[in-house]
Amino acid sequence: MDYTLHEWVRMASHHGSIARCAIEKQAEESGLDALAVREKMRHHLRVMQEAAQQGLDERLRSVTGLTGGQAALMMKRLQAGKCLAGNLLGKAEVYALATAECNGCMGKIVAAPTAGACGILPGAVLAMMEEKGTTEEQAVDALFVAAAVGQAIATQASISGAEGGCQAECGSAAALAAAALVYLEGGNPQQCADAAAFALMNLLGLVCDPVGGLVEVPCVYRNVGASGIAFTAADMALSGIRCPIEPDEVILAMKEVGDALTAMKFEGNVGRQVVLTGGGAELRGIADYAQAALGRAVRV
Repeated sequence: MDYTLHEWVRMASHHGSIARCAIEKQAEESGLDALAVREKMRHHLRVMQEAAQQGLDERLRSVTGLTGGQAALMMKRLQAGKCLAGNLLGKAEVYALATAECNGCMGKIVAAPTAGACGILPGAVLAMMEEKGTTEEQAVDALFVAAAVGQAIATQASISGAEGGCQAECGSAAALAAAALVYLEGGNPQQCADAAAFALMNLLGLVCDPVGGLVEVPCVYRNVGASGIAFTAADMALSGIRCPIEPDEVILAMKEVGDALTAMKFEGNVGRQVVLTGGGAELRGIADYAQAALGRAVRV
């Protein structure tokens, strides 16, 4: 199969939805029936729910102390009615941060599509379940829509931060979330593809620059920011705005940018020599933590 967004949209026109196409394709490739495929995705949804709840524990701290307990602070503000983004986006932001912090604290998460960007898609879907009445069955279908978008990105470009920059992780995750949101709001397959493209367009060029080489800072905070981009991308597509660039062309543009980042050896230099600079270098004990985690000499 030609794993492009264009092809997913074309197939959906014959099968009713991207979700149904993705389920049928997964069943065909795995040898499982459609019901078993859905049950596996339902399990992923429940892991997402558990991770978000674990991440809300105000006592949660990562080994480095860089992350943990911050999602609980955002939730308190949301519950006090003070969240500037409102209840829906506000809850998506909270759950995105909670899931990312759960990951940073060695909890169990669903890579969606990666661990570093694990909070964006769950945050959007879980918020829709709680604030808009999305059912579990609808949420499962939305995750299949996201999976199809992820497949298109992974086969045409990359979902690896080391290979394509953070645009390939948080950018891809925002695209997955945007498409899932459009589906849940009754949008058509083309609108799902357009929303994914809008999300990617807004995160093109985002580099992978983890402090100390750890998937904590700025990673967990980018999960929050990318959540907002997913919702705005979905709103544009649902308003009837067509992406002026074909969605697959946006993916290919992301690959070109990612290749340029790789050529610069921006993130790859972490594996050769670790140099901590800027404000991150002033974090207490960060050099020791980085050296222990990477097994390499670290200098500030």
